[in-house]
Amino acid sequence: MRHLAKHLLFNLLVVAALAAAPAEQTFTGIVTDDNCPNADHSRMRMGPTDPECAKACIDAHGAVYGLYDGNGFYNLSDQKTAEKFVSKKVKVTGTLDAKTKTIQVDSIAPEK
Repeated sequence: MRHLAKHLLFNLLVVAALAAAPAEQTFTGIVTDDNCPNADHSRMRMGPTDPECAKACIDAHGAVYGLYDGNGFYNLSDQKTAEKFVSKKVKVTGTLDAKTKTIQVDSIAPEK
């Protein structure tokens, strides 16, 4: 009986952990940097174009790439892939950590 109770408790804990795990979501927005979190680089103008300005902020100011969805900015865990899409509208699939406002990226693709 004791073994059965341990097994049941273990199964309940596994189910609770899975239920608490954040669900994968799809986010749409523009890849930008956290120095210009609303994707408007007109104020900074560290380069002649938005992509060049964002890349300069990354290189010169230690900024990070993120996603601006029109309402807010989310850090992206995959900086290397994000760089390929800077200043472009994309679809990001991943899980959101609401506390840190970071999307754990599974994929980034151009929005059509």
